[in-house]
Amino acid sequence: MDKRSSPGYLGDIETLLKRYASGELTPSQMVETVHRHVRNNDNSAWISIMPLEALRQYASAVEVSAGEMDALPLYGIPFAIKDNIDLAGLPTTAACPAYAYTPQKNATVVQRLINAGAIPIGKTNLDQFATGLNGTRSPYGACQNAFNPDYISGGSSSGSAVALAKGMVCFSLGTDTAGSGRVPAAFNNLIGYKPTRGWLSTRGVVPACRSLDCVSIFAFTATDAGRILEVSVGYDEEDVYSRGRKEHVFDFSVSGGRFRFGVPRQHQLQFFGNQDAARLFDRAVASMEALGGTVAEIDFAPFLETARLLYEGPRVAERYAAIRDFFDSHGDQVVAPVREIIGGADRYSAADACEGEYELRRLKRETERIWTEAKVDCLLTPTAGTIYTIRAMQQDPVRLNANLGYYTNFVNLLDYSAVAVPAGFQNDGLPFGITLVAQAHRDIPLLHLAERLQQTHALPLGATGVTLQKPSSPQRPSTPLPNDSSKPTGRASRQPGWVRVAVCGAHLSGLPLNGELTGRNGRLVTKTTTSSDYKLYALPGGPPHRPGLVHVEANEPGTSIDVEVWEMPEREFGGFVAGIPVPLGIGTITLASGDAVQGFLCERYAIAGAIDISRYGGWWGYLSSRALPETLTDR
Repeated sequence: MDKRSSPGYLGDIETLLKRYASGELTPSQMVETVHRHVRNNDNSAWISIMPLEALRQYASAVEVSAGEMDALPLYGIPFAIKDNIDLAGLPTTAACPAYAYTPQKNATVVQRLINAGAIPIGKTNLDQFATGLNGTRSPYGACQNAFNPDYISGGSSSGSAVALAKGMVCFSLGTDTAGSGRVPAAFNNLIGYKPTRGWLSTRGVVPACRSLDCVSIFAFTATDAGRILEVSVGYDEEDVYSRGRKEHVFDFSVSGGRFRFGVPRQHQLQFFGNQDAARLFDRAVASMEALGGTVAEIDFAPFLETARLLYEGPRVAERYAAIRDFFDSHGDQVVAPVREIIGGADRYSAADACEGEYELRRLKRETERIWTEAKVDCLLTPTAGTIYTIRAMQQDPVRLNANLGYYTNFVNLLDYSAVAVPAGFQNDGLPFGITLVAQAHRDIPLLHLAERLQQTHALPLGATGVTLQKPSSPQRPSTPLPNDSSKPTGRASRQPGWVRVAVCGAHLSGLPLNGELTGRNGRLVTKTTTSSDYKLYALPGGPPHRPGLVHVEANEPGTSIDVEVWEMPEREFGGFVAGIPVPLGIGTITLASGDAVQGFLCERYAIAGAIDISRYGGWWGYLSSRALPETLTDR
């Protein structure tokens, strides 16, 4: 990465972990630097920060595990927390001092991050009660854009985005109901990931619309967002809206594969007079096509109709329900635009709420039909059509805020996942961002696609001045795919007419023989591991080099090996198998879940003289350790 950076910038997660591993920096030194940097560069991004002594204690606790950094995936990584999410020991204000309370426990997601080694720096500014997309609705001050202080930062997760963009932390938490985890990302040149509803627990979060709220993640890279997801995701039985993630059908974003993405019809695109944004969106469409995507125009009208339900119908009463007792007794402590929005709930009846739910059901069915008929894997939209000055926003707070939600308000209502991705800069130097949207539980393909798109653009990270560097080959997809969380059945479920096959060598995503799968209409189902009774060998000979997966004998020690599970039409499977040379063949492989699939196995006679590479966990691990060229194959 470029060495030029903003003062105090620590790097993305991978960079900071490398600094720790080399001994260049320790968590204790890091917290001293961050604490000083935050105190000297506030700019209304922060509401409160942890006392230095408390940060030292967090750092010391992490350093006890210094010899086992691999056990803590976020070892010593500093992060910021939107101040409607509980952090024990600091007040939760929701940007309303009269509402503040000091929690004794961390929010579920915060505790999971701390358990993974992350260090919470403090609480960040927001649009009061998470009501707004602009970042000016706070008694703690309007949060300024990281690139130009005259412009809005986006909201409601304003401070979390600005604190990260300026390099004060390595990632941050926001919340997202109408777009609050995406708009600030676009305005500050960040990744903003809004997961499928329920993937991240909202226990310990002050609700806005409880049935729609999501904890969101701001990160410098999509890779980092994936890292954070993996340690924070999980079912929480004490959160009534929590749900386990489901296995997606296939990964449409894999390098070399083809996918279809939908964009609004030309007359439905709105940039509110911003020609720079229109130009940059056209360029983003071209970038998606260059990655193998086929563009399809869709009717955006039902999505826009859905968006209007959030603030122009009885759904707004859910915001009132979230803070009813406080609002009824302290309504005068709520800032004007937020008070008007929440106070407007009293004009809706229970019958109106029922009719609103019926209308949402109708629109959900209509939008599902659009996905099916257009055969699209994801949607591509601007994150916001334009950006405004703080002054303009304060003079016309309702209309301009509504403009900011044009492309975001429908997402949670329709139960979609979304990732905001940096997509260039306007002529005035302000960032522009796009958003990838997919149906529920398609989060991992979205993060993979965001990762590829971000590498294509190679933009600076936030406002740090540090340029994202393209990875050297071979490049392993760095956002893990979820394992099948269902109970073991002994047989992997599949669609009729399709065969599943586990691959462990050059058929893996990004390696040379992967085209033999995609060329036969193969689709990536999941990334997982085998059960713990296998070994992997680097077979003698070559080039080309070959790995061989072998099932161990009874009482022989084994381990789990990384594999990808693909599926292909049954009519293609015979030809695929016929091309596999000895000593490799297709047999039955048991996955970590207990499911059994077809997969590559090696004859035992062939391992004589072979190198046992099981300790690397898989073929990618071995390639990385040897820095072998990507022309290696498993044939």
